[in-house]
Amino acid sequence: MKKLVTISREYGSGGRTIGKILAQKLEVPFYDKEELIDLAAERSGFSKELLAGAELKAKNSFAYNLSSALSFNEATSGSPLSVNEKLFLATFQTIREIGEKGEAVIVGRCADYVLREIAGVTNVFIYADQEDRLRRAVESYGENPDDVKEIVATYDKARQNYYNYHTGQKWGEFKNYNLAINSSYITEEEAANLIADYVQHRRYKDEQR
Repeated sequence: MKKLVTISREYGSGGRTIGKILAQKLEVPFYDKEELIDLAAERSGFSKELLAGAELKAKNSFAYNLSSALSFNEATSGSPLSVNEKLFLATFQTIREIGEKGEAVIVGRCADYVLREIAGVTNVFIYADQEDRLRRAVESYGENPDDVKEIVATYDKARQNYYNYHTGQKWGEFKNYNLAINSSYITEEEAANLIADYVQHRRYKDEQR
């Protein structure tokens, strides 16, 4: 059993909480945006503030070719990376290093794409019915009820743009995931149990030949 899971999620679906519960059940480290930026800052020497803002400035040509950028050799390419590209790449290199260790739950940050070549990673997408997402955003995240629809839509658009922009793939497209869960119909604990059960019982392609 390989306990390496990535979680992508709609805003208000409870995906981050599900990820934290899952990490506890699997007894593996948990990483989301804050933890990854902290690690990338420590690894690269860049400040957390610079890393957090890098995604807003990365060039489209660099982002679209993320797979080749991850193996980029500045010394031999003859085309040095810009500061913004180095900042952005530091986060993705950190994710790949975590994945290569083999055990973690990683939320967001295109982790499913970054780790796509690692055998045995389980990619999960968490979504929910609109009314439940709006309710959770108000009750759990403290969003203003008067603005919650716009806020949820803004977060989803930002995540979609971030993923599509940096991977060249479509965010939320189910074929990119092993498992998709509608959290409207089960609790966060039950969703974490479902993913843990999948991780335990899933078969791998080399075992099916």
